Amino acid sequence: MTNINPLIQPFQIQVSEEALQDLKTRLVRTRWTELPETGWERGAPQSYIRDLADYWQHRYDWRAQEEALNKLPQYTTVIDGQQIHFIHVQSLEAEATPLLLLHGWPGSFVEFLDTIDELTNPQAHGREGAQAFHLVIPSLPGFGFSAPLAESGWTPGRMAEAMVQLMDRLGYERYGVQGGDTGAFVASEMGRLAPERIIGIHLNAMFTFPSGEEGELDALSEEEQARLARMETFNDGYLQIQSKSPHTLAFGLGDSPVGQLAWIMEIFMKWTSPAETLPEEIIHLDRLLTNVSLYWFTGTAGSAAQVYYESAHDESAWLPKEKGTVPTGVLVSLSQDMSVRALAEKDHAIVHWSECPVGGHFYAMEQPQRYAEEVRTFFGNV
Repeated sequence: MTNINPLIQPFQIQVSEEALQDLKTRLVRTRWTELPETGWERGAPQSYIRDLADYWQHRYDWRAQEEALNKLPQYTTVIDGQQIHFIHVQSLEAEATPLLLLHGWPGSFVEFLDTIDELTNPQAHGREGAQAFHLVIPSLPGFGFSAPLAESGWTPGRMAEAMVQLMDRLGYERYGVQGGDTGAFVASEMGRLAPERIIGIHLNAMFTFPSGEEGELDALSEEEQARLARMETFNDGYLQIQSKSPHTLAFGLGDSPVGQLAWIMEIFMKWTSPAETLPEEIIHLDRLLTNVSLYWFTGTAGSAAQVYYESAHDESAWLPKEKGTVPTGVLVSLSQDMSVRALAEKDHAIVHWSECPVGGHFYAMEQPQRYAEEVRTFFGNV
C-alpha cells in the first residue's frame, strides 16, 4: 500500500461451498420455457443459453478463478456509508503513474484483469519502465463486493466523490483516471470535482449528446451521423427496464442463475466486435462466466441496475455544466460507440482522439494489448 490507513482492510473472496452447491442445484432445476428457435433478434436464443448453462454447471471451475483473483491484492473501505471493494496493484517502477480504472455495466473489475501486467510491468512487454502505472481498480458502489447498497442516491456524481476520496485515502495526490460505460460518466465527474488532482482522463464507450443548438450537426461526417443514428435505433430494452424498474428485475435475476446469465450474455453478444461473432470467440468463456458469477454470488443484479435509475432521475445530471478542464483522451470503437468529437469537445478538454476499427464496447477485455497501448500513449503525452 502507498500508505497504511486503518480505514482500509485486506479482502479475500470466499464464496461458500453452500453457495456453490446452490448454484449447481438451481442450474439443474432450471424450468426452460419453450420458445421458437430464432436468431438473436428477439434476445438470447434458448439453445445458446442452454449450452452456456451446461458449461457453467459441469466444466467451469469457480474455485480456480477465485484462487487466481485472490492472488491480486484486494481491499475494502467504507466511504459515505458504503463499502467499497478495490484491487490495488503497485508497480515495481518507482516513477509509475497512479491510475484509477473504472468499469461499467454489465462488467466488473474483471474487465481489466488481462491488462494489469501490461500496465504495471511494461518492461516485461518490451516497454520502458517509465510507462508503468500503479493500478487502483474498484468495484463501483452496488457492483460486486461493493454491495449491498447502504441506501439509494448513488448517482455517477456521488460515485465520483467516493472515488476521489478513495484515491485520497490511498495517498495519491496526483493520478490519472480511465473509465468506460458508466465508468466514463464517473471519470468525467471526477474531473469536475478534483481537476487539480487528476492529470488526465481517458474514456471509452462514452456517450455524446447533441445540445439542440442550431447547426451543430451540419458539419458532421457521414460516419458521425451514422453513430448518432445508432443511438436512436439500438435495442435499449435493458436500459428502459433498469432505469425504470430495477427492483422488479432483481427478483427474477436474483433467483435464477440462467436468467442472470442470459441478461448479461445478450449484452456481450450485441456489444462485442465483430458483431456476428459469439462473445466467447472474442473473450475467453471462463472470463465471461467469472463476470457473470460475480453478479450471481454477490446478488447484485438489482443493485448494479440502480445507477441507471439514479441517472435517469438525477435532475442535476442534465443541467448545463462548465466545460471540463482536465486533458481528456477518447478511444472510439468504430463498430459500437456513438461518440462524436465535435459534441465531446463541448464538454471535455479533448487532447487525444483515437478511432479503432477493431474491438467493441468492452475494449479492455476484447483487446487488452491495444487498450494498454492506448492508455500508455495518452498518459505519456499528458
